[in-house]
Amino acid sequence: MAISAQAVKELRERTGAGMMDCKRALEETNGDMEKAIDLLRERGIAKAAKKAGRIAAEGLTSYAIEGNVAAIVEVNCETDFVAKNPEFQTLVKDIAEHVVTQRPASVEAALEQPFKGNGDKLSQVISEKIATIGENITFRRFSILEKSDNGVFGAYLHMGGKIGVLVALEGTKDEVLAKDLGMHAAASNPRYANREEVSQEEIEREREVLKNQALAEGKPANIVEKMVEGRLGKFFEEFVMVEQPFVKDPDKKVSALLKEAGATLKAFVRFQVGEGIEKKQEDFAAEVMAQVNKQ
Repeated sequence: MAISAQAVKELRERTGAGMMDCKRALEETNGDMEKAIDLLRERGIAKAAKKAGRIAAEGLTSYAIEGNVAAIVEVNCETDFVAKNPEFQTLVKDIAEHVVTQRPASVEAALEQPFKGNGDKLSQVISEKIATIGENITFRRFSILEKSDNGVFGAYLHMGGKIGVLVALEGTKDEVLAKDLGMHAAASNPRYANREEVSQEEIEREREVLKNQALAEGKPANIVEKMVEGRLGKFFEEFVMVEQPFVKDPDKKVSALLKEAGATLKAFVRFQVGEGIEKKQEDFAAEVMAQVNKQ
């Protein structure tokens, strides 16, 4: 039977479930609103929706490699306790495998894809996990890297996956070097692989800041430009991976390490769990008082 948009809207408001989940539930129950609500509750979707507003800033990163393609993902939960849950950890690994095999264009596209060939969409699987684990879970982001047959991937997970790095090298098969550079990126947190990735706009902005700093220090105008270029080199050394001192041997730059191996750094991705997410600051005393005042 045809399901009206008004019925879907009502079911969504009453359960907090997603629009497509509501539509499917109504179709499966021939438009019976109460049965549709029960169906969503049975599947854990209505329960999951109640948790969807909670901030998920903990979680894990994971990676998967398939031939010349590799993927890294970040999946969030609410607490570190759940991040240590084997069921959650398996979910994160499975999502990484899903991304590397399905190669979705976006997180939204990935959520709509069948998961592990069982007919359920990834979004449904996550909703079921939210219901069973009891916390909000979000598939936040992913990145896919590719290499040639003459390249190698390096992957490194720090603190069990709180920081995840994926590196793609060309011109070498040295897996130890690739993993070492993954470890380096985890520790040094570079923004760019090489200078070419830094936009001219950012370079000019940095140059202007350095110039104003030098002038404010009272440096003579005739030497300011030279000072700016010197300090700009420090900027590249701090944020460009190939120009950073290698963490295992600070006397040697990453570029020198690559040159020795006849390799080039094609790309890297570094995910740190929760970066950029504003965590809710709990004030339990205020929370208790708020409840008391409601009574």
